[in-house]
Amino acid sequence: MTDSPRTFPLREDVERRLAKRYRAELRFRSAGLTAIAVAVAILCILVGSIASEGVPAFTVKELVLRVELDADRVDPEGDGSVASLRRGSYNRVLQDALREAFPGVTARNDLRALFSLYTPLNATRLMDDVLNEPALVGTSHVFTMPLADDLDLYLTGRLVEDRILPTAGHLTASADGDMVSLRSTTDDFAALAREIEQSMAAEARTLELRVEQLRLALDQVPAADAPRLQAEADRHAAAAVNLRQLALAPDGFLPLTGDVPSVIVESGGQAFRLTQLAVDGQSARGEAALGNGEVGSAEDWTLYVVDTPESRRRVSDQLIIWTRSLVERDMIQTGFNTYLFANADSREPELAGIKGALYGSILTMIITMFLSVPIGVFTAVYLEEYAPKNRVTGFIEVNINNLAAVPSIVFGLLGLAVFINFFGLPRSAPLVGGLVLSLMTLPTVIIATRAALKAVPPSIRQAALGVGASKTQAVFHHVLPLAAPGILTGSIIGLAQALGETAPLLMIGMVAFIADAPSLGLAGFTEPATVMPVQIFLWSDGAERAFEARTAAAILILLALMIGFNAVAIYLRRRFERRW
Repeated sequence: MTDSPRTFPLREDVERRLAKRYRAELRFRSAGLTAIAVAVAILCILVGSIASEGVPAFTVKELVLRVELDADRVDPEGDGSVASLRRGSYNRVLQDALREAFPGVTARNDLRALFSLYTPLNATRLMDDVLNEPALVGTSHVFTMPLADDLDLYLTGRLVEDRILPTAGHLTASADGDMVSLRSTTDDFAALAREIEQSMAAEARTLELRVEQLRLALDQVPAADAPRLQAEADRHAAAAVNLRQLALAPDGFLPLTGDVPSVIVESGGQAFRLTQLAVDGQSARGEAALGNGEVGSAEDWTLYVVDTPESRRRVSDQLIIWTRSLVERDMIQTGFNTYLFANADSREPELAGIKGALYGSILTMIITMFLSVPIGVFTAVYLEEYAPKNRVTGFIEVNINNLAAVPSIVFGLLGLAVFINFFGLPRSAPLVGGLVLSLMTLPTVIIATRAALKAVPPSIRQAALGVGASKTQAVFHHVLPLAAPGILTGSIIGLAQALGETAPLLMIGMVAFIADAPSLGLAGFTEPATVMPVQIFLWSDGAERAFEARTAAAILILLALMIGFNAVAIYLRRRFERRW
């Protein structure tokens, strides 16, 4: 039999529609894969940016000093008692060790700058070492402490832009009072002198443009502000003229002010901070920053340039010179940052840690878990298995669903009004934080538990009742164990969400600066504490730049905890899940 003529248009129409449907399905699949790829790319960029910023915080630059724990310094009473050891001059011990490392530093201002290599809070750590081991009194002890945060950033290359220029000639240096004259047998300073001249000209041009802007603004500002703008314009104009004149090097030398790159010459354990560069490129003038200022004829010397001007950075040239000297003498070592995990919060970034916030999170989550999970599970069991279906239970169910969508800060306001103002519970305590987070987590646990109970087939209940089990026996012996994987998964996800909350805890005072970690015991529930998300919030607002890396590191740690919670939830579901 052959197809009729009418069959061919129908087949063509079907094939055309099938092709159209296949193309639509292909577009849908492509859009889905594209969306997944974009989401994964954004996630990778986000995590990668956080990791790149936070990974340096897991390492620390430590200053290694051999300190002399003389008895008259650390044990003023001479009886070896705890009270006497606590009155010891431990900061003086650290200062003496630094003086021994740099014996040429004697001026008061220089000593003050030298002692800023570390924070005085490390004296307390040295005291703790002596208290833990009194036999150290009268001995020589190797003490390690974190370098000041700005110098740590400098050594990791995150504070200034610097470089080392090649040198070919032999260097000689001679001191004439406070001035040191340096000379190379080749024009090693020539390229640098041209750079400085161009930098001064560019800075002068910037000032001149600023003067033009100020003078144009004089006609648009109130008469009361005109004298101030005129004075500022005159000041910038004078500075630009001065820079133009200095760039001409009338005496054959270009001055190195604080607004141009700093130049440091290092040779044989000595360092010179240059203040003038000769236009001939072979000589320079400066001051001895380390050593006696005399160099005979050195073939091995370093021309070190800090491109970030000294007026625009937090560390001086002198601190950089001392730090580089300590690195050269192996008195600065790099190691894992145990302070990040062993210390509580601190005003000094190099000593700040997450111990207090971690302990606070643990105590807060204990309260949250023991309140929200049992109450939420039993509430869901009652509503799903026992409660009659009427307007009252319907009203309750609707409000539970609505509470799950309430902004978390509302729960913080509720906790502030009820738990603190009405019941008088202590502020910034894990007990109050746990109560607030319990209120926030309850709807999530109830909804997840009800969904898990509904997933159990009705035949399980009918079979249990059919063999003579009571309603309660059927629920607790058969239905609840089978729903346990879903209940555990929902509860863990709810707790993980609570672990990452910040807004409700800010309202109850857990944003306070807590320098000591709470104790992991019953007393810790009422002691002042903070939690990981709030600690991240506090560090992100820190004035010190080193807090940026610690903020990112704390985020990585919190992400690891959240991933751990979710991994446990996935494992429990796969371990106990039943297929129907």
